[in-house]
Order: sequence, then C-alpha cells, then structure tokens
Amino acid sequence: MSVSAQAPARAASGLAVVVALAIVYVVWGSTYLGIRFALEGGWPPLLAVSGARFVLAGSAMYAFLRWRGVAAPTRAQWKNLAAMGALLLLLGNGCVVLAEQHVSSGLAAVAVASVPLWMGFFGVFYGARPSRAEWLGIAVGFVGVVWLNAGSSLNASPTGLVMLLVAPLGWAFGSVWSRGRDLPSPFMAAAGQMLCGGAMLVTVGLLRGEGFAGLPTVPGSLALLYLAVFGSIVAFSTYVWLLHHVRPALVSSYAYVNPAIAVALGAWLAGERFTAHDLGAMAVILAGVVMITVARVLRR
Repeated sequence: MSVSAQAPARAASGLAVVVALAIVYVVWGSTYLGIRFALEGGWPPLLAVSGARFVLAGSAMYAFLRWRGVAAPTRAQWKNLAAMGALLLLLGNGCVVLAEQHVSSGLAAVAVASVPLWMGFFGVFYGARPSRAEWLGIAVGFVGVVWLNAGSSLNASPTGLVMLLVAPLGWAFGSVWSRGRDLPSPFMAAAGQMLCGGAMLVTVGLLRGEGFAGLPTVPGSLALLYLAVFGSIVAFSTYVWLLHHVRPALVSSYAYVNPAIAVALGAWLAGERFTAHDLGAMAVILAGVVMITVARVLRR
C-alpha cells in the first residue's frame, strides 16, 4: 500500500523505533515465504492467498476505523483507491503470488527489490527529477535487474520471469501515481486499497477458474492467517506509524532489508538454494537502491 512520505510528526523513543523497524523488516520480509507455504498448503493463488486475505484484512480494518469515527472515503476517493488497488495489489501483489508458483520465495523478493528503481524512473514523468547521484543509483540497480533476468534460475520459468517483471512495475507506478491524489486518512486509505484490490483479485481468480483441489492443510491455513493479520494489518500499520515518527528515508530502508531476510528465511525454513548469479544480482540491485536512498537524504 502506498502512503505519501511526510516529515515526522513528533519524536518517538529509540526503542519504539527499533521495534517498529524490526516488525516491518521481519514481517514484510517473511511474507514471501508465507505466500509459498500458503500455496503449497492448497490455497488458490489469486482467489485466496491474495484476494481473500486482503478482503478479510481490509474489512476488519475498515470496520474498526468506522467504529472509531473515521470518515468513510468519498466517491472520488473510492475511485482513486480502486486505481491504487488495481496497480499495487492486483498487479503488484497478485503477480508475486502467481510467480511464486514457479520460482522460490527468495528470488521473488529479490526481483521486487527493484521497486525503488522503477519509482525513480516513473517519477520523472510526474515532475520529480532525480539528481545525478540518483540516476547513477537507478542505472546500477537496472544493471542488477538485467543481470538477474538474463542468466539466473528465472530462465527456467518464463511465466515466473514475466510475473516478476510486471509486479514491481505495477507497485512502483501505483505508488508514484498516488502522490497528490485525493485520498482519505492513511489508515483508511490502506483499508480501502485492500478492499478494492482484494475484490479485484478474487474476481480475477474466479475468472481464471481457480478452486480447491482438496482441503487446505493446517500449515497452509496458518500461513494464510499470518499473511492477513501480520502481513496486511500489523506490518502496514507499523509502517504508517513510522512515517509519522521518523524520517521517510529511514522507513524506506525496508526496500533493501526485506530481500535479504526473505532469502535467509527461504534457505533456512524451506531449503531454497540460490546460485552465485542470483546473489550477485541481488547485491547489485540493493546497491542501486542504497545509492538512491543516500542521494535523497543528501538532497534534503
């Protein structure tokens, strides 16, 4: 989900910030493995692993916010939320889930690490001109993307390759497009995106003929519950809290921490193996993301 970056509203204790960052790093980094376990547990990809869990999480969050007196989105805001749900969740998350039917969770996370590179590129068309240092970071990152897609284990799965090219494009364009749009409060915007995007994912899943081959396993069901509660509600709420208490540059560090955590968890808990080519491409992509982040900090 996309939330416009803003200056910290007030100071927070160092321990609270460390705990919040740890939640975003670990939980979002672990969602890739959670997706794999849910798929292996018999849950349909778009119908349940993406769609149903976002509808569930979005409904719970929306009901809670309305109960607390938060205003519902206007008709114009719902249109923007629907567009963001289509770009970030239908294309972004949906394509990742489809890709993980063919590639490892760690490799999916590495490919998605290119989101900040695409955001820098799309930002040019919306008046955000990167500095020379940012352009250098974008160039370095794209070298890593080409390297990853040119000779890694992705070559064994053309479908996975296409999905992992589309996913970061959708998420990045949706994030850039959302800036300056008429949107409700951050938490309500998150709930609205999940509701709209989840409904679209369920619809596409039904159109694809997705269904249950049998009764889902207990581990797969627990993984889906984890994705809905921790991946979609807890981690994102923590992310929004961080945006209000620390500099956006620190929050954006999740972009280069999550892939490393995903790779480590995939190797540890699922026995995933990565070639030197895969790891080298990841290092180059993350180097480009770090360069962009540092350049943006120095411009302020």
